[in-house]
Amino acid sequence: MLNYIWLALILFAVLVGGWQGRLEAVGKEAIERATYAVVNLALPLAGVMTLWLGVMRLAERAGLVQELARRLRPLLRFLFPDVPPEHPAMGAMVMNMSANMLGLGNAATPLGLRAMKLLDSLNPRPGTATNAMCTFLAINTSSIQLIPITAIAVLAAGGAQSPTAIVGTALVASFTAAACAITAVKLLQRAPMFRLPPVADEPGVTKAEAEMPAEPLLAEPAPMTSQAKAILAAFLLFFAFVFVRMTFPQWFGGAAADEYVFVSAVKAVSVMAIPFLLSVIPLIAALRRVKVYEEFVDGAKEGFQVAVKIMPYLAAILVAVGMFRAAGGIEMLAQVLGPALGAIGFPTELLPMAFMRPLSGSGSLGVLTDIAAVHGADSFLARTAGTIFGSSETTFYVLAVYFGSVGVVRPRHALPAGLVADAVGITMSVIVCRIMFG
Repeated sequence: MLNYIWLALILFAVLVGGWQGRLEAVGKEAIERATYAVVNLALPLAGVMTLWLGVMRLAERAGLVQELARRLRPLLRFLFPDVPPEHPAMGAMVMNMSANMLGLGNAATPLGLRAMKLLDSLNPRPGTATNAMCTFLAINTSSIQLIPITAIAVLAAGGAQSPTAIVGTALVASFTAAACAITAVKLLQRAPMFRLPPVADEPGVTKAEAEMPAEPLLAEPAPMTSQAKAILAAFLLFFAFVFVRMTFPQWFGGAAADEYVFVSAVKAVSVMAIPFLLSVIPLIAALRRVKVYEEFVDGAKEGFQVAVKIMPYLAAILVAVGMFRAAGGIEMLAQVLGPALGAIGFPTELLPMAFMRPLSGSGSLGVLTDIAAVHGADSFLARTAGTIFGSSETTFYVLAVYFGSVGVVRPRHALPAGLVADAVGITMSVIVCRIMFG
């Protein structure tokens, strides 16, 4: 399916661009998107990945990943029945989903790539996505986000009096999208066109591949001493103090913040989240007698290799999407579908956001900023666009990055499930915002 979609985007861009006299823009966009994919996405991602994969290794060695997966075992067994309960992939997926829920995109992607690599270690069909891979991708394209930090920041920058008004609407929309994505991926994996035959019956799969060993299980870390627990408790109390001081500065002799307490608390969490993870995880590992520097470096080594591997996949999808957008494909779709969607109550002003969101993160962010500027940051349209941005994901980008990192070229039902999540998230955003904001 992805082959046909990619080819359709390219051909449509050339045909429409030629008809509308935009061929020069289409060609220019193709070159710029290819450069952008490598220089502005893949290479910076290499640096971010070295950091977070190193931290992930420390979290594994400290036993945090295993403990988190153990506590969520019933849910994980339902979502990923083909993955052994104690396999490291379970913990990596939990870490990724937790980062997504907190809005830590820079941390979520490297952790997700690590999880995808671990899932691929269980894959007897290299190049073909397993059911677990498809489920994990569907969850990522519809991940529940507790606080849509980026959308809130755009509305706040646009002068919104209550930028956090979309927290509840985005949570409802993203929860609904996630539930539908999981339902869709579970149903689609049973469809004849997506069902996988038994490995022994599939041509081209050798016995060695069918019996390939899984990633070795991690050893249990050393227990903490009473003194180590006291040190950790003191460090956590320090962060609690910093959170209170940032949320209530007037209690410590500072000027009271000109915003709601909830807004101050959200800002404090967003500022503290990364420093907290980057310090507490190594500290716990050290208190459990892990050689933190050596383990961090070992984990970080994977970062650059993965970034290089995903470059061609990123370039392919971004070039096609960029050409499609430069040719005027988004505007054409909006013109064609606008009357029909407007008749059922879908605001035509939101069509560019609805079409752009699955294709481009930066493009949809630009659309959100423009809607907030033109219609007002507190308007129904701006809040709905912010809810759409916070409750859906750039499906084609996620597909290219995650599957590209492990060389999957046959995504099976992952793309349809992801697009179902996008459609449900966008539709539910409009519905819940009409109920909440009129």
